[in-house]
Parts: sequence; structure tokens; C-alpha cells
Amino acid sequence: MKKLFNDILNMADVNGIMLFSFKGELIYKLFLSPLPEEPENKDWWGLFISSLNGVREADLIFEKSKFYIRKTEMGYLIILMGIFVPTAMVRLNCDMLLPALNQIKMPRKGKRLFKKK
Repeated sequence: MKKLFNDILNMADVNGIMLFSFKGELIYKLFLSPLPEEPENKDWWGLFISSLNGVREADLIFEKSKFYIRKTEMGYLIILMGIFVPTAMVRLNCDMLLPALNQIKMPRKGKRLFKKK
């Protein structure tokens, strides 16, 4: 799975990727550097994902970081990055990534989608 995200992860100042189902369940995560907190363990992700309610893409800008959010067939892809990462390049990489990501089938309950390290 990491191969799919290599182009995005190799961009300067991209900190990580999280992929959530439409129900707010974490499907995949990869952080390039340790973060002060573990954002994937927050209880409010389910509420946040449901509040997106079909949004195709969003760019959230904070004081020291940005989130780029993109809808996929599996759920929402969230890219955590620094403030100076060009969103147009991230969007282009997502456009190229989505066809490959959309071909991955979600497993039935009890089966793992991605291997553990």
C-alpha cells in the first residue's frame, strides 16, 4: 500500500496519510515522523468524516499545518502536511493515485486490508 502513496509521501513537508472509511473507521495510516499527539486515536474522527457528507475534496489550513482531504471509493484520504506544501501538486498526485486506490476492494469483516509491519 505504501507504494501507492510514495509520490505524495516523497514531497517535502508531507507528514503523513490517513485513510478513513465513510463510517469514520481508520483503514490505513502512515506518518513519516513522530507527531506530538496520535491524531488517528481521536474519538471525533467519525463525526468529522460524517460531517464531510459527500464533499469531493477540501483543503483545511491551520496556523502551522494543512490537511488535504479527498473522497475515494473507500472513504476519505487525509494528507497531513506543512503550510508551504503546494496543494496543486498534492491534488495532481491524488488524481493519479485514485484510479489505483479505487481498484482495491474492501475486505469482508475479519479480514485485513493491509499487512501489519
